[in-house]
Amino acid sequence: MKNMSAKSSQLNGQNAIKTRPVQVGRTLVGGPAFTVIAGPCAIESRSQFLETANGVKSAGATLLRGGVWKLRTSAETFQGLGAESLGFVRDVLEHTEMDLVSEITDARQIEILDDYVAMYQVGSRNMHNYALLKELGQTRKPVLIKRGFSAFIKEWIKAAEYVVKGGNENVILCERGIRTFENATRNTLDLNAVAYAKANCPYPVIVDPSHAVGIRSLIPQLALASAAVGADGIIVEVHPQPEQALSDGEQALTINDFSVMMMKLRKVLHAVDKPLNSLPNGGDL
Repeated sequence: MKNMSAKSSQLNGQNAIKTRPVQVGRTLVGGPAFTVIAGPCAIESRSQFLETANGVKSAGATLLRGGVWKLRTSAETFQGLGAESLGFVRDVLEHTEMDLVSEITDARQIEILDDYVAMYQVGSRNMHNYALLKELGQTRKPVLIKRGFSAFIKEWIKAAEYVVKGGNENVILCERGIRTFENATRNTLDLNAVAYAKANCPYPVIVDPSHAVGIRSLIPQLALASAAVGADGIIVEVHPQPEQALSDGEQALTINDFSVMMMKLRKVLHAVDKPLNSLPNGGDL
Protein backbone atom coordinates (compact mmCIF):
# COMPACT_ATOMS: atom_id res chain seq x y z
CA MET A 1 0.00 0.00 0.00
CA LYS A 2 2.86 2.40 0.80
CA ASN A 3 4.39 1.91 -2.63
CA MET A 4 1.04 2.48 -4.29
CA SER A 5 0.56 5.68 -2.30
CA ALA A 6 3.99 6.95 -3.33
CA LYS A 7 3.28 6.22 -6.99
CA SER A 8 -0.11 7.87 -6.70
CA SER A 9 1.37 11.04 -5.23
CA GLN A 10 3.89 11.23 -8.08
CA LEU A 11 1.16 10.77 -10.68
CA ASN A 12 -0.76 13.59 -9.07
CA GLY A 13 2.27 15.88 -9.46
CA GLN A 14 3.11 15.98 -5.76
CA ASN A 15 6.68 15.58 -4.56
CA ALA A 16 7.14 12.20 -2.90
CA ILE A 17 10.41 13.42 -1.39
CA LYS A 18 10.88 16.93 -0.01
CA THR A 19 13.68 18.97 -1.57
CA ARG A 20 16.59 19.73 0.73
CA PRO A 21 17.68 23.34 0.01
CA VAL A 22 21.38 24.14 -0.40
CA GLN A 23 22.98 27.40 0.67
CA VAL A 24 25.34 28.58 -2.08
CA GLY A 25 27.14 31.64 -0.80
CA ARG A 26 24.42 34.23 -0.27
CA THR A 27 21.81 32.32 -2.28
CA LEU A 28 19.50 29.53 -1.10
CA VAL A 29 18.93 27.06 -3.94
CA GLY A 30 15.98 24.70 -3.74
CA GLY A 31 13.94 26.80 -1.36
CA PRO A 32 10.75 28.68 -2.21
CA ALA A 33 12.44 30.93 -4.80
CA PHE A 34 13.78 30.25 -8.31
CA THR A 35 17.54 30.77 -8.74
CA VAL A 36 19.27 32.08 -11.84
CA ILE A 37 22.99 31.41 -12.34
CA ALA A 38 24.53 33.21 -15.29
CA GLY A 39 27.88 34.15 -16.79
CA PRO A 40 30.40 33.17 -19.44
CA CYS A 41 31.25 29.62 -20.40
CA ALA A 42 34.90 30.48 -19.83
CA ILE A 43 36.56 33.44 -18.13
CA GLU A 44 38.58 35.07 -20.91
CA SER A 45 39.71 38.39 -19.43
CA ARG A 46 39.04 40.77 -16.58
CA SER A 47 36.99 43.12 -18.77
CA GLN A 48 34.88 40.30 -20.25
CA PHE A 49 34.18 38.78 -16.84
CA LEU A 50 33.40 42.10 -15.17
CA GLU A 51 31.08 43.31 -17.93
CA THR A 52 29.19 40.02 -17.91
CA ALA A 53 28.94 39.94 -14.12
CA ASN A 54 27.58 43.49 -13.98
CA GLY A 55 25.06 42.72 -16.73
CA VAL A 56 23.65 39.49 -15.34
CA LYS A 57 23.43 40.90 -11.82
CA SER A 58 21.51 43.94 -13.02
CA ALA A 59 19.07 41.64 -14.85
CA GLY A 60 18.41 39.49 -11.78
CA ALA A 61 20.94 36.65 -11.58
CA THR A 62 22.09 35.89 -8.03
CA LEU A 63 25.02 33.57 -8.79
CA LEU A 64 27.82 34.06 -11.29
CA ARG A 65 29.13 31.23 -13.44
CA GLY A 66 32.52 31.20 -15.15
CA GLY A 67 35.02 28.53 -16.09
CA VAL A 68 38.58 28.91 -14.83
CA TRP A 69 39.41 25.60 -16.48
CA LYS A 70 37.37 24.10 -19.32
CA LEU A 71 37.17 20.53 -20.57
CA ARG A 72 36.96 20.62 -24.36
CA THR A 73 36.46 17.88 -26.93
CA SER A 74 39.40 19.12 -29.01
CA ALA A 75 42.83 19.50 -27.44
CA GLU A 76 43.47 22.40 -29.84
CA THR A 77 40.70 24.61 -28.42
CA PHE A 78 40.76 27.12 -25.56
CA GLN A 79 41.00 25.30 -22.21
CA GLY A 80 40.57 28.30 -19.90
CA LEU A 81 43.05 30.73 -18.37
CA GLY A 82 43.61 28.55 -15.32
CA ALA A 83 45.02 29.80 -12.03
CA GLU A 84 46.51 32.94 -13.63
CA SER A 85 42.99 34.43 -13.80
CA LEU A 86 42.22 34.07 -10.10
CA GLY A 87 43.62 37.46 -9.11
CA PHE A 88 41.17 39.43 -11.22
CA VAL A 89 38.40 36.89 -10.57
CA ARG A 90 38.54 37.81 -6.90
CA ASP A 91 38.39 41.51 -7.81
CA VAL A 92 35.25 40.98 -9.91
CA LEU A 93 33.54 38.94 -7.19
CA GLU A 94 34.29 41.61 -4.59
CA HIS A 95 33.14 44.43 -6.87
CA THR A 96 29.83 42.79 -7.77
CA GLU A 97 29.27 41.06 -4.42
CA MET A 98 28.36 37.88 -6.28
CA ASP A 99 29.36 34.28 -5.57
CA LEU A 100 31.06 32.10 -8.16
CA VAL A 101 30.07 28.71 -9.58
CA SER A 102 32.96 27.20 -11.52
CA GLU A 103 33.73 23.85 -13.07
CA ILE A 104 36.30 21.61 -11.43
CA THR A 105 38.02 19.25 -13.85
CA ASP A 106 40.58 17.63 -11.57
CA ALA A 107 40.68 16.86 -7.84
CA ARG A 108 43.98 18.76 -7.59
CA GLN A 109 42.07 21.96 -8.34
CA ILE A 110 40.00 21.76 -5.13
CA GLU A 111 42.68 23.40 -3.00
CA ILE A 112 43.33 26.07 -5.65
CA LEU A 113 39.67 27.00 -6.16
CA ASP A 114 38.42 26.66 -2.60
CA ASP A 115 38.90 30.32 -1.64
CA TYR A 116 37.17 31.56 -4.80
CA VAL A 117 34.12 29.41 -5.47
CA ALA A 118 30.82 29.16 -3.62
CA MET A 119 29.98 25.95 -5.50
CA TYR A 120 31.97 23.43 -7.51
CA GLN A 121 30.48 22.40 -10.85
CA VAL A 122 31.04 18.83 -12.05
CA GLY A 123 30.64 18.81 -15.82
CA SER A 124 28.85 16.21 -17.90
CA ARG A 125 32.09 14.42 -18.79
CA ASN A 126 33.01 14.04 -15.12
CA MET A 127 29.68 12.79 -13.80
CA HIS A 128 31.16 9.28 -13.88
CA ASN A 129 34.49 10.41 -12.39
CA TYR A 130 33.88 8.74 -9.05
CA ALA A 131 37.34 9.56 -7.71
CA LEU A 132 36.60 13.28 -8.16
CA LEU A 133 33.13 12.89 -6.62
CA LYS A 134 34.64 11.15 -3.59
CA GLU A 135 37.10 14.00 -3.11
CA LEU A 136 34.30 16.55 -3.33
CA GLY A 137 32.46 14.53 -0.71
CA GLN A 138 35.26 15.41 1.71
CA THR A 139 34.58 19.13 1.27
CA ARG A 140 31.58 21.02 2.63
CA LYS A 141 31.14 23.34 -0.32
CA PRO A 142 28.06 22.75 -2.50
CA VAL A 143 28.54 20.57 -5.56
CA LEU A 144 26.55 20.97 -8.79
CA ILE A 145 26.46 17.72 -10.76
CA LYS A 146 25.58 17.93 -14.42
CA ARG A 147 23.95 14.87 -15.92
CA GLY A 148 26.19 12.89 -18.22
CA PHE A 149 25.12 13.29 -21.84
CA SER A 150 24.40 9.55 -22.09
CA ALA A 151 23.50 8.86 -18.46
CA PHE A 152 20.33 7.32 -17.14
CA ILE A 153 18.52 9.35 -14.47
CA LYS A 154 19.35 6.60 -11.98
CA GLU A 155 23.07 6.94 -12.72
CA TRP A 156 22.84 10.71 -12.30
CA ILE A 157 21.26 10.38 -8.87
CA LYS A 158 23.75 7.68 -7.85
CA ALA A 159 26.61 10.00 -8.81
CA ALA A 160 25.26 12.48 -6.26
CA GLU A 161 25.29 9.72 -3.65
CA TYR A 162 29.07 9.44 -3.99
CA VAL A 163 29.38 13.02 -2.74
CA VAL A 164 26.79 12.53 0.01
CA LYS A 165 28.43 9.32 1.21
CA GLY A 166 31.63 11.29 1.82
CA GLY A 167 29.72 13.52 4.24
CA ASN A 168 28.78 16.42 1.97
CA GLU A 169 25.00 16.67 1.58
CA ASN A 170 25.19 19.98 -0.29
CA VAL A 171 24.41 18.58 -3.74
CA ILE A 172 22.46 20.13 -6.61
CA LEU A 173 21.57 18.25 -9.80
CA CYS A 174 21.66 19.87 -13.24
CA GLU A 175 19.88 18.57 -16.33
CA ARG A 176 21.82 19.81 -19.38
CA GLY A 177 20.42 17.75 -22.22
CA ILE A 178 21.25 14.25 -23.40
CA ARG A 179 22.33 12.71 -26.68
CA THR A 180 19.48 11.22 -28.69
CA PHE A 181 18.99 10.32 -32.35
CA GLU A 182 18.02 13.96 -33.00
CA ASN A 183 20.82 16.17 -34.29
CA ALA A 184 19.03 19.42 -35.15
CA THR A 185 20.09 20.76 -31.75
CA ARG A 186 23.22 20.18 -29.70
CA ASN A 187 21.39 17.89 -27.25
CA THR A 188 17.82 17.06 -26.25
CA LEU A 189 16.57 18.72 -23.07
CA ASP A 190 14.97 16.05 -20.89
CA LEU A 191 12.32 17.85 -18.85
CA ASN A 192 10.99 14.41 -17.86
CA ALA A 193 14.20 14.01 -15.86
CA VAL A 194 13.61 17.29 -14.03
CA ALA A 195 10.10 16.30 -12.95
CA TYR A 196 11.22 12.77 -12.05
CA ALA A 197 14.23 13.87 -10.02
CA LYS A 198 12.14 16.45 -8.15
CA ALA A 199 9.72 13.68 -7.14
CA ASN A 200 12.27 11.00 -6.32
CA CYS A 201 15.33 12.56 -4.67
CA PRO A 202 15.99 15.30 -2.10
CA TYR A 203 18.41 17.34 -4.19
CA PRO A 204 17.50 20.67 -5.80
CA VAL A 205 17.30 20.34 -9.58
CA ILE A 206 18.26 23.08 -12.01
CA VAL A 207 18.45 23.19 -15.82
CA ASP A 208 21.18 24.29 -18.24
CA PRO A 209 19.26 25.33 -21.38
CA SER A 210 22.43 26.62 -23.04
CA HIS A 211 24.08 23.21 -23.40
CA ALA A 212 20.72 21.52 -23.90
CA VAL A 213 19.97 23.23 -27.21
CA GLY A 214 23.20 24.94 -28.27
CA ILE A 215 21.29 27.54 -30.28
CA ARG A 216 21.14 31.07 -28.86
CA SER A 217 17.65 31.93 -30.12
CA LEU A 218 16.06 28.85 -28.52
CA ILE A 219 17.57 29.17 -25.05
CA PRO A 220 14.94 31.56 -23.59
CA GLN A 221 12.03 29.23 -24.46
CA LEU A 222 13.74 26.30 -22.75
CA ALA A 223 14.50 28.45 -19.71
CA LEU A 224 10.82 29.34 -19.41
CA ALA A 225 9.80 25.71 -19.85
CA SER A 226 12.23 24.72 -17.08
CA ALA A 227 10.53 27.13 -14.69
CA ALA A 228 7.11 25.84 -15.69
CA VAL A 229 8.02 22.19 -15.10
CA GLY A 230 9.16 22.89 -11.54
CA ALA A 231 12.94 23.26 -11.72
CA ASP A 232 14.61 25.09 -8.85
CA GLY A 233 16.63 27.28 -11.17
CA ILE A 234 18.62 27.62 -14.37
CA ILE A 235 22.28 28.12 -15.28
CA VAL A 236 22.75 30.14 -18.46
CA GLU A 237 25.75 31.17 -20.55
CA VAL A 238 26.05 34.92 -21.21
CA HIS A 239 28.80 36.81 -23.05
CA PRO A 240 29.14 40.50 -24.00
CA GLN A 241 30.13 39.56 -27.56
CA PRO A 242 29.25 35.91 -28.25
CA GLU A 243 30.65 36.05 -31.79
CA GLN A 244 34.09 36.64 -30.26
CA ALA A 245 33.80 34.06 -27.46
CA LEU A 246 36.67 31.60 -27.14
CA SER A 247 34.24 28.77 -26.32
CA ASP A 248 30.55 28.02 -26.96
CA GLY A 249 29.78 31.42 -28.46
CA GLU A 250 26.87 30.05 -30.48
CA GLN A 251 25.01 29.17 -27.28
CA ALA A 252 25.78 32.30 -25.27
CA LEU A 253 23.13 34.98 -24.83
CA THR A 254 24.11 38.61 -25.14
CA ILE A 255 23.57 40.68 -22.01
CA ASN A 256 20.52 42.25 -23.68
CA ASP A 257 19.15 38.81 -24.67
CA PHE A 258 19.53 37.75 -21.06
CA SER A 259 17.74 40.83 -19.75
CA VAL A 260 14.78 40.24 -22.09
CA MET A 261 14.62 36.58 -21.08
CA MET A 262 14.59 37.54 -17.40
CA MET A 263 11.58 39.81 -17.92
CA LYS A 264 9.66 36.93 -19.49
CA LEU A 265 10.87 34.53 -16.81
CA ARG A 266 9.38 36.70 -14.08
CA LYS A 267 5.98 36.38 -15.76
CA VAL A 268 6.19 32.58 -15.92
CA LEU A 269 7.31 32.39 -12.28
CA HIS A 270 4.39 34.59 -11.26
CA ALA A 271 2.04 32.18 -13.06
CA VAL A 272 3.41 29.20 -11.12
CA ASP A 273 3.48 31.09 -7.79
CA LYS A 274 7.26 30.99 -7.45
CA PRO A 275 9.30 34.11 -6.66
CA LEU A 276 12.65 34.91 -8.25
CA ASN A 277 15.61 34.70 -5.89
CA SER A 278 17.30 38.01 -5.16
CA LEU A 279 20.53 39.10 -3.52
CA PRO A 280 20.44 40.54 0.03
CA ASN A 281 21.38 43.99 -1.32
CA GLY A 282 18.60 43.89 -3.88
CA GLY A 283 20.99 43.39 -6.80
CA ASP A 284 22.20 47.01 -6.91
CA LEU A 285 25.74 47.56 -8.20
